[in-house]
Amino acid sequence: MTPEDNLSLFPESVSSQDIDALFYESLVRKAGYRLIAGVDEAGRGPLAGPVVAAAVILPEGVVLEGVRDSKEMTENAREEAFPLIHEKALSVGVGVVSAEEIDRTNILQASLQAMKQAIISLDPRPDFCLVDGIHPVPVPIPYRCLKQGDRRSHSISAASVVAKVYRDRIMCSFHEKFPGYGFSENKGYGTAQHLAALRKQGACPIHRMTFRGVEPHGQEPVAPLARNNPRKLQSSFTSSASEPQRRRVT
Repeated sequence: MTPEDNLSLFPESVSSQDIDALFYESLVRKAGYRLIAGVDEAGRGPLAGPVVAAAVILPEGVVLEGVRDSKEMTENAREEAFPLIHEKALSVGVGVVSAEEIDRTNILQASLQAMKQAIISLDPRPDFCLVDGIHPVPVPIPYRCLKQGDRRSHSISAASVVAKVYRDRIMCSFHEKFPGYGFSENKGYGTAQHLAALRKQGACPIHRMTFRGVEPHGQEPVAPLARNNPRKLQSSFTSSASEPQRRRVT
């Protein structure tokens, strides 16, 4: 079944302020689907580090207190929600795609690949996916893309939290390996301090060399253009995309 086959399940335009957190999940269940995964990514805009996606299947009718779009939550709130989501979810999957792979393809394709990894690592497999954004995900499972889905679907909100916390922890670990860039604070985003470090030290192996703002040592960093990802030069980072992470709650 293609996404187009499921368009009739959803109204053309519904404001997130007009619906409850499980509105879209309820529509999908009325169509006969039972295991519904919310899918989202974190880390499209940074100059360094991987892009991470998460997929979360919540039990029917479950709303997790305090869980909403990760961008609207504090870091402490996300950290508190992370174990709660894992405890209550039927399944949580994570996909990680490296900076090298982002440079080899582009950030959009890498993000979709991370989403695919997250979805296929779910156990049990979902019957239907609610995906944040507008771009088709290459999976043989019925799905629906939702603009601003992390604000409109509780399942996607939960996935946004998992992806954000998981990626933040990766960047904190990279801070220990590559000190001087402030990865534990900026998480790879192009802050003034990060750009100053690039100017002084040049790029490290986890920098996205095709992103504007990342230059070889000795060249002046240009202000980053998040998400545009113009191709400039190839990364020397040689590690491959991480394997998808799997968790099942019985």
